[in-house]
Order: sequence, then C-alpha cells, then structure tokens
Amino acid sequence: MPFPSPDDARARRGARRSEPLWRQLLGEQLRSERVARAERLTDVARRAGVSPQYLSEVERGRKEPSSEMLAAIGGALDLTLLDLTSRVRDRLAAGSGTSTPRQVELRLAA
Repeated sequence: MPFPSPDDARARRGARRSEPLWRQLLGEQLRSERVARAERLTDVARRAGVSPQYLSEVERGRKEPSSEMLAAIGGALDLTLLDLTSRVRDRLAAGSGTSTPRQVELRLAA
C-alpha cells in the first residue's frame, strides 16, 4: 500500500476546513469588539493581565485560550463568557446557514 504524498494530505486537510475553526471566529470577534470600542491592543491586554503578544495571537486565531483567559480578555472588554460565546456561536451559525435558538424564536414570533 503506497503512502499518501504530502500534497494528498494537504488537500484532505483543506477539504475538512470548509468550516471555520472556533479559535479563528473567537479571535475575529475579540478584535472586532476591541476595534469597535476604539481600544488599543496594549490597553486591553494590560486590563486582562496578558501580554499584548498573546492577545494578538488570540485575535489572529493562532492561540486557543483557556476559559480563564477568555474570561479575563472578555472582562477587559466588558463582556461575559456568555456574551462572547453567544456572539461567536452566532457568527458560526451565520456562516453555516443554520439557525440559532434566538433566530428560530424570532421567526416563530413573526
């Protein structure tokens, strides 16, 4: 049985990535929250108790922060973990074409 080539492996990984990664959507959400508040990365990082480099990597989707780190970063942006995860869930649902419970509730009320 022949071994798959590196190109075959890359193609399979690319095919599985049709759905965005949680950490990427989370990072995009954190960055959009920070930018909407006209906050500098260094100021949010200081309030969260993390380094600006770490926060930058989280925002770029390169790090998968623990729930404690998410709570600290979200808190620095006046967001609870529930606020943050709900917003990321909504982004994920919007990209996948599925409805969130809130969207279903709104449609039923209409």
